[in-house]
Amino acid sequence: MKPALIIIDIQNDYFPGGKMELEGSPEASLQAAKLLEVFRTRGLPLVHIQHVSNRPGASFFLPGTEGVNIHANVAPRAGETVLQKHFPNSFRGTTLLEHLRALGADHLVIAGMMTHMCVDATTRAAFDLGLSCSLAHDACATRALAFGDERVPAAQVHAAFVAALAGLYAKVQSAAAIAAEIAA
Repeated sequence: MKPALIIIDIQNDYFPGGKMELEGSPEASLQAAKLLEVFRTRGLPLVHIQHVSNRPGASFFLPGTEGVNIHANVAPRAGETVLQKHFPNSFRGTTLLEHLRALGADHLVIAGMMTHMCVDATTRAAFDLGLSCSLAHDACATRALAFGDERVPAAQVHAAFVAALAGLYAKVQSAAAIAAEIAA
């Protein structure tokens, strides 16, 4: 099994002061940074995914804004792969699958934002494409949602989506547990 780290949309607009602030984004980004350091130290493949909004009426991740930039806590270094996407699924309309195949990667370690949107869509797509996945639950963040008159707190949204991915779609663990497995 050859792992690759996929860091999805850890971008400035998701942080305090951004256009779509998520609950726990600073803490999640620090957990993702721990995984990033392990992959860098071991010389393992990693991919930064950057969402750039191109749909009419988009209010965040707008081209040319500070909010679209990858956050400093997980900023790419020179030579690291950065793929831009325009949809929640990181494989849709990108060369991610081809890139992973060229690297021989067959296991993804996933961290990122938003749990209920891009992390979910990418994890499910990876499984459908025949890749195994580990999801670092504490290296992801989301926001509260509403359905009708019911407000669902971010912690419950996160827990529900992680629970739905656990088992079939991904092995769900803490970033520390995944890092320990990679470093072993």
